Amino acid sequence: MSAIDEEMATQRAAMVHEVERTVRERAGRRDIAPRVLAALGAVPRHLFVPPEHLSDAYRNRPLPIGYGQTISQPLIVALMTDLLHLEPGDRVLEVGTGSGYQTAVLARLAEAVYTIEICAPLAERAARTFTELGHSNVHARVGDGYAGWPEAAPFDAILVTAAPAEIPPPLIRQLKPSGRLVVPVGTGAQQLILVEKQDDQSTVLSEIIPVCFVPLMRQAQPPDED
Repeated sequence: MSAIDEEMATQRAAMVHEVERTVRERAGRRDIAPRVLAALGAVPRHLFVPPEHLSDAYRNRPLPIGYGQTISQPLIVALMTDLLHLEPGDRVLEVGTGSGYQTAVLARLAEAVYTIEICAPLAERAARTFTELGHSNVHARVGDGYAGWPEAAPFDAILVTAAPAEIPPPLIRQLKPSGRLVVPVGTGAQQLILVEKQDDQSTVLSEIIPVCFVPLMRQAQPPDED
């Protein structure tokens, strides 16, 4: 391991410790699952941030990644991932690939991750990083994530990394019974929402914490025909 790799590993371990401590303070949770913390400790966040922000890669804060988008705060990545209750055999849909950091965390915990990004340059950059890291279980495409990925559904878990005004109905339809959907919702004040789908197709919604995400971008919709 090079001196730079050692330094990054040290910073990454410190970040995980900070996340573990602050999740109790901000989210009122006793802990994050050890598997989730291990994934955070294994994913090299510095490979997902622009070079000009390399020195801040392991700070517990969001960072700009270009095109009006951000890489989420590690605390929020850990919390959202933990809320999914992922098992090794699960199939996950992610709406909003962004830098690909959250995707890489999910890829260490699930059997397959299907991730959608509306901004082509971001999607292409993330795809190169997935290849570099050997994440062969990540399936990525460019598109409007509001509609989900119907041909790959149903999913055991769905995670949305940008805020829609309301929970997208297609995502609820593509969630398996007993599945979990985690999504920030709101156009002003936002809440992180956990949606738990029941065996009878009904849903139970829980508000987790206030959050601040970029809005969920949509492709232009065709006008309604008379």
